Amino acid sequence: MKALRIAILGCGNMGLAFAKAFLHYNLVARPDLLLVARHDEHCQRLALQHPDLPVAALNAAVADYGVVLVAVKPQDFSQVAAGLRAVLQPGQVVLSIMAGIPIARLQHELNHRQVMRAIPNTPALLGMGITGFSAAPEMERSRLHEVENLLNATGRSIFLEDESLLDAVTAVSGSGPAYFYFMVKAMVQAGQEMGFSESVAGLLVKQTLGAYHLLNSSAQSPDELIAAVASKGGTTEAALREFRAGGLAETLIAGMKAAQHRAIELASE
Repeated sequence: MKALRIAILGCGNMGLAFAKAFLHYNLVARPDLLLVARHDEHCQRLALQHPDLPVAALNAAVADYGVVLVAVKPQDFSQVAAGLRAVLQPGQVVLSIMAGIPIARLQHELNHRQVMRAIPNTPALLGMGITGFSAAPEMERSRLHEVENLLNATGRSIFLEDESLLDAVTAVSGSGPAYFYFMVKAMVQAGQEMGFSESVAGLLVKQTLGAYHLLNSSAQSPDELIAAVASKGGTTEAALREFRAGGLAETLIAGMKAAQHRAIELASE
């Protein structure tokens, strides 16, 4: 079996998170993982930070890699598309993790048919992410499974035949970590107003998020788990009553729909 070779264009936090995951699970050998930077200065910095990995500018060397992961900022894509288009070969797979750029545009600007698009989230940095992905109709089934295996190295993945659902993935899980952090910040603030120091309030709230593990390992629904904590006439019920009166659930849902709408807008900009 031919060894898998991967080039990563755009080596920010997310691009390097994928590189780390691929190496950790032995999905690619170090000599077969190329870090690609747009500028010489960035190349030099990457070479110093990762002396055990090949580093190059965007040039013909990219043509020797079966999968090209594009992780540049969406607003920079058009600037790099011409250089990438010049070196891509028909048998290569382009995997984009850029938000807001649909497969049709990727195919058009790169003049390349074997294209996939994925929406990861930041827990991928810890190997605990979730990634929704779609593929162009021209994608070979064997190559699709090959890339799915790569995505699973950063956590879990889900294939969506309808690419338009990736906008909802962006709103639900792509932006999702920020929603959790927002609620954590509010809970810590509440703890401080009750008399705790910021550090003690932070510890109490962060450890309370162990509830995620209960949810993930339980056969009970969220409503059943809530009921197990909220005894009638108790403290939790008092808090939930305030949440409902303030429309917390409706506000959260509206915010997530706004994120989905913005993702749709980005695709047309």
